[in-house]
This record gives sequence, C-alpha cells and structure tokens, in this order.
Amino acid sequence: MSEEQNESTSKETLIVASKVKAYIKSKGFMTSGDAIEGLNEEVYRLIDKALERTSANKRTTARSTDF
Repeated sequence: MSEEQNESTSKETLIVASKVKAYIKSKGFMTSGDAIEGLNEEVYRLIDKALERTSANKRTTARSTDF
C-alpha cells in the first residue's frame, strides 16, 4: 500500500455518507463503493487549501471566503 493510500485510509470521515448517498440517489444515480472515500479526500483538500489561505492572510479563523 502506498503512503498516500495509507494516509487516506487513516483519515476520519468528515462527511455523512448516508446523506451523500441519499442526495446522489435523489438525482437518479447510484454510489460506488469508493465514492464516499473519494469525496472525503476532496473535502480534506478543500479544507487544507482554505487553511493555507487563512494562514497567508495572517488569520487563525477560516472564513467562507477562504473556500
């Protein structure tokens, strides 16, 4: 297992999987087994990017504009 894969499996899920699956189903689609993990990784990337912006602006509070 690569370091990136190991890191992703050890991260806490930040999304509510059942809500995501229900939303996808309401749009007439199905959810694959790895979709939630992929979405969770994307959420981590978005948060990390927002925190970089927060830090660059010499703040410690993330704001909606950082996303």
